[in-house]
Amino acid sequence: MAQSLNKVIDLQTTGTSYLSISGKVGKFLVGNQALEFYPDVNVEQYIQIPWSNIQQIGANVTGRKISRHFEVFTDQGKFLFASKDSGAILKIAREKLGNDKVVKLPTLLQTIGQKFKNLFAKK
Repeated sequence: MAQSLNKVIDLQTTGTSYLSISGKVGKFLVGNQALEFYPDVNVEQYIQIPWSNIQQIGANVTGRKISRHFEVFTDQGKFLFASKDSGAILKIAREKLGNDKVVKLPTLLQTIGQKFKNLFAKK
């Protein structure tokens, strides 16, 4: 039986985890102790990330629009998630982690542009 790390839940919403090749749909529990994801298919395949283990969390921002996809960087690796409430999740993460650990990630066009810029830069 999966046991939540959180004592108080700040946000409960649906979303997708892209830990495996095919995404798993499930529920996010964002609380006082951790960011948790419980898949609908098998709750025992849960992901619990305590706030103390998160090094960075971020999403793509275009203008004033926050992407549905967000990434969580930990000492164990990188986790990719998606949720219609990614903005609310990042807002709670900012309260728990501080401003310096919640970042804007580069968009695909920015990443490609930087690679072209590096190709043609003088050496």
